[in-house]
Amino acid sequence: MGKEKVMNQKIKEYAKEKGVKLWQVADELRIADGQLSRKLRYELPEAETDQIIEIIDLIADRKR
Repeated sequence: MGKEKVMNQKIKEYAKEKGVKLWQVADELRIADGQLSRKLRYELPEAETDQIIEIIDLIADRKR
């Protein structure tokens, strides 16, 4: 048994690195945090991943 791949690990680690909570990303996307959680259970298309990374940057910049 190998390590299980964690879906969207890049997004989760990036948000943590930037001090952004996933519920904040969900608010920006105008969806419930549970809905974002469910989306992150499966690998997202690259365009959607890029959009979420941009949102994380936006939120992090607002915190400065």
